[in-house]
Amino acid sequence: MRLQQKTLQTANQKQAIARNSLLAEPLACTLPEIKLIVGLGNPGSEYRGTRHNAGADFVEELAKACGMPMQAESRFFGLTSRVTLSGHDLRLLIPTTFMNLSGKAVAAMAGFFKITPEQILIAHDDLDIPSGSARFKQGGGHGGHNGLRDIVPALENNKDFHRLRIGISHPGHASRVTAHVLSAPSQAERECINACIDEAITTLPLLLDGDGVKAMIRLHSFSAA
Repeated sequence: MRLQQKTLQTANQKQAIARNSLLAEPLACTLPEIKLIVGLGNPGSEYRGTRHNAGADFVEELAKACGMPMQAESRFFGLTSRVTLSGHDLRLLIPTTFMNLSGKAVAAMAGFFKITPEQILIAHDDLDIPSGSARFKQGGGHGGHNGLRDIVPALENNKDFHRLRIGISHPGHASRVTAHVLSAPSQAERECINACIDEAITTLPLLLDGDGVKAMIRLHSFSAA
């Protein structure tokens, strides 16, 4: 009983912290309907399973959860799928360009289906968040992420797209960042990242329904670490 009470208190504390953090990471309560979800990564077997491909891993798992596999579509420079989640019609995209050319694929698909930046969710890895945690966010800069850096000008410098920031932790020094993001995590860290991806998929319907605050509170209070 004492353990259950302590666990409940810890969960309540995390949710309180998450609510307070909303002031630092604004997300509109009334959102344009999200129509396109993009997962960033690098193509090729040598990059599969690396930390930098966490966004692509999220979209791939989302497609599997919806029973609709990703398929190559050259006109959109990537792997695509169309799924229905909680009554919402969604286009999925994993660019097969390299990370620093992601904007080419995003602009092609958004332009073809007349999807505005505000209707796009970009899933990507984030060094500033510990592995096993994730954050929803709308708008902001690229934060040094080469995929986001290329997407912003491809969307005519509109930064108002949504982001799912999947934590991969920082290696501690700038000189180690490249090797860190392009390498595979340990088994323990992989399990944390996978659990975080699963939680983000579970939380996603709240965001799709327009309840950004509730989605943030739930996801931001989750930690697999």
